[in-house]
Amino acid sequence: MPPGGEQAAREFYAGVLGLTEIEKPASLRSRDGVWFRVGTVRVHLGVDPAFRPAGKAHPAFEVDSLAVAIDGCRNAGVRIMDAGPIEGIRRFYVADPFGNRIELMERTGPETRG
Repeated sequence: MPPGGEQAAREFYAGVLGLTEIEKPASLRSRDGVWFRVGTVRVHLGVDPAFRPAGKAHPAFEVDSLAVAIDGCRNAGVRIMDAGPIEGIRRFYVADPFGNRIELMERTGPETRG
């Protein structure tokens, strides 16, 4: 993320997506950035003065209810972008406040391997 983006990251990743902010290890607390977790997954957002958003590469978070996730994003003013179909999965994309692509997905049946 770009410098100074910690509050926007908190509002999106914790406020909209529901991840929990976690404290960085003592040895890294002097560095900018913010860390989150959901289940066993950790998301670390570091600061890069030459930041460029990741428009193609992205994390995908599996949610229990895509409808609830869509409503939460829309209520927060986050634009929903269609994602192409994958057998056994409903999904869509959003962008975080910095323009990074995030995929939200819900399993609807067996996933196609390929």
